[in-house]
Amino acid sequence: MSEVLNKTRSVQQILTGQETADGAGVRLTRLIGGPQLMQLDPFLLLDDFRSDDPDDYIGGFPPHPHRGFETVTYLMAGKLEHRDNAGHTGILQTGGVQWMTAGRGVIHSEMPQQQDGLLAGFQLWVNLPARDKMTEPRYQEFDQQEIPLEQRSDGVEIRVIAGETSQHTRGPVRDLKTPARFFDITLEEGAQFIEPIEAHYNAFVYLLSGAVEIGGQSLSGRRLAVLDQAPGIEVTAQQPSRMILVAGEPLGEPIARGGPFVMNTEDEIKQAFSDYQEGRF
Repeated sequence: MSEVLNKTRSVQQILTGQETADGAGVRLTRLIGGPQLMQLDPFLLLDDFRSDDPDDYIGGFPPHPHRGFETVTYLMAGKLEHRDNAGHTGILQTGGVQWMTAGRGVIHSEMPQQQDGLLAGFQLWVNLPARDKMTEPRYQEFDQQEIPLEQRSDGVEIRVIAGETSQHTRGPVRDLKTPARFFDITLEEGAQFIEPIEAHYNAFVYLLSGAVEIGGQSLSGRRLAVLDQAPGIEVTAQQPSRMILVAGEPLGEPIARGGPFVMNTEDEIKQAFSDYQEGRF
C-alpha cells in the first residue's frame, strides 16, 4: 500500500444535494443529476431517499420506462416491491441491492411494502456505452446475506456490492457493461480505509454518518465528496462513520437525456419516446 499512500485522491467538490420529489411524490435528496452536479461520467444520477413519514414515500414509483442505462437500488431500511412489463417481480429488503440493466427498454414500478416505519436507500444511474444501450434488459438482485462483508483488523468493514477490494473480496454484481465499484464502508473512530482505485476512474464518497478526513479535507454530515483522479484513496474516521464509495470507468461519449431515457443523440431520444408511446418496449 506504500504507493497508494503517496498518491491518494483529494476532494474536488463537496455537495449537500437538492431536496426534490420524484415518482408519486417521494421526497428525496438529489446529489447527482441536478444543478450542483449534472453527471460524473459514467454516473448520471444519485438520489438519497430517507423518511419515517409514510406521506413522504407511500406513493412510491408507479410504472415508468427506462432505456439506455442501468439503475442501481440499494436499500438501507424498509421493503420495496419491483415489477416490470416482462413479468419480473421481486421484493428488495433492508441491505439488499438490485442492479437493473434497462438496455433497450423496461417499464417497471418500485412500490413500498410498508405502511409506516423508516424507508431509506439510494438509487444510482450508471450510463451504458453506446454499443450496449440497446442490449436486452436484465436484473441482478441480491439480499443482504449474499453481499460479502470484508472485515479488516484496523476497524474497517466493507460490504462489497460490485467490484473487488485489494484483499480480493468480490461483490456479487458481475459482468458489468460499464466497469464500476460500489462499497458500503463502516469505520471505527480513528480507523483508516486505504485502497487502490484505477487512476482514471471517476469516484465519489457519500458520507452517511460520522465525520472523516479525505486528502486533508474534513467531511461531515450527509454530504457527497467528488474526488480527483489518483491511483488510491485514504480515508480517516474522526468518529464512528459510515459511507459509500462508488467509482467507475468514464465512457467519454456524448450524452443525450430525455427524462427516463439516456442515449447518445437527440434523435435516439426521440426514437425512445416513440417506441415507448407505440408499445415497443
